Amino acid sequence: MKRNVDLARLERDWGIISMAMDFMPSEYKRDFDLAMDAQPALVTTPSGGIPAWLTSYVDPEVIHILQAPNAGADILGERKEGDWTTQTAFFQVVENTGEVSSYGDFNTNGRSDANTTWPQRQSYLFQTVIEYGDLQVDRAGAARLNWVSELQTSAAATLDKFQDYSYHFGVSGLQNYGMLNDPSLSAALTPATKAAGGVKWINNNAPVATANEVYADVQALFGLLVAQTAGRVKTKDAMTLAMAPGSEVALTVTNSFGVSVEDLLKKNFPNLTVKTSYRYATASGNVVQLVADKFDGKDTGFCAFNEKMRDHQVVRALSSYQQKKTSGTWGAVIRYPVAVTQMLGV
Repeated sequence: MKRNVDLARLERDWGIISMAMDFMPSEYKRDFDLAMDAQPALVTTPSGGIPAWLTSYVDPEVIHILQAPNAGADILGERKEGDWTTQTAFFQVVENTGEVSSYGDFNTNGRSDANTTWPQRQSYLFQTVIEYGDLQVDRAGAARLNWVSELQTSAAATLDKFQDYSYHFGVSGLQNYGMLNDPSLSAALTPATKAAGGVKWINNNAPVATANEVYADVQALFGLLVAQTAGRVKTKDAMTLAMAPGSEVALTVTNSFGVSVEDLLKKNFPNLTVKTSYRYATASGNVVQLVADKFDGKDTGFCAFNEKMRDHQVVRALSSYQQKKTSGTWGAVIRYPVAVTQMLGV
């Protein structure tokens, strides 16, 4: 290979060598024994690169694991009754009575009266505790995680989750009932037998009943509601059809005319609202309830609490903290059981 004149001069006059391999005489190009003393043996461990954490990234956005939504208060509404010192709630019920008699100027027969009863519910207080240490909080802070705030959120969610459970099923051993097990509710209807076999609307997450069969079951619920209320509930009244989310899939089924169950409901019950709660999927089968929102101008029922959440004093230990949080529930107060019908097994 021809040597560059300028590079040759730098090498000769100044000892500056560039691209030595290209310009070395051919007899030396493969002599690897030359200058091997410039690479001594390693004293340190062979490098695997920089620490992995230097090239790692932690997204500052916290992703929370979602749980099933609490829907009890949405279905019946919610209100506060008493406070956390209240153990028993009485609800005043008056029944007007009377009889008539044949008229006579001197007759005193016939009488009108009123009968008063005081149904009651017992409250249930429940609690949860959060605790955190100084070192624990500081270590979480190094990850830009507000640990105390996350514990506060967990406590609120835990209390609210049990509150929702009590709204559906009450508290065992107390006069505290839920919207699904209030003993004053009428017995649940059994769905009609379907052409495909069985009584269910849904099987393995897929509809198995036809649109007309599903609609006929809802009609049966409404028919019982009319009978129980002596015709006080009309098709145009505000009503709530509550069911499990899986059962709602059946409302999308269409008939041979392309009309879905939902379309049929909207046409015949214009003020009907469909609401879902996963707690309507019970061990005995899916439940559907039809509730007249109001009866005699008053709410048919409501979910009640006496304490939504009480934050107790933060207790300081040597290097940690504790705090108790308390809630209270009356369950679901169904004031007019005749305005509720239900079906089990869909």
